[in-house]
Amino acid sequence: MDEQQHHQELIKGITKEYKLLLNESAQAVYIYFDDEHKVCNKKFADLLGYKSPGEWAKMDAPLSDVVEKDQQKVIDAYGKASDQLAASKLEISFKNVKTGKLIKTDLIMAPVIYSGHIFAIHFLS
Repeated sequence: MDEQQHHQELIKGITKEYKLLLNESAQAVYIYFDDEHKVCNKKFADLLGYKSPGEWAKMDAPLSDVVEKDQQKVIDAYGKASDQLAASKLEISFKNVKTGKLIKTDLIMAPVIYSGHIFAIHFLS
């Protein structure tokens, strides 16, 4: 199994493991491994104007949903989650892809471990 296939299996596994959280959370949630391997709940996809969680997950540049001035904050928090296993709370704005409307939110990002790999889970409030 090559690295790409391995990462696809990891995202399938974490999606199954966190199915209850993704389906039942009152918050918009996404779980991120890398730009190609991520999953979100319907609340998150709807908030940003995607037809489905799958449509968002197919996007190659998920950071493009974050306004440009806040992108570095998200990158830094991801580094903190993956390198230091530490959570962060950020005030950032997302853009709805359909309307262009800005969505100001608090983003709580925390590391999670699945099958020996570090993911970051993101909650919007």
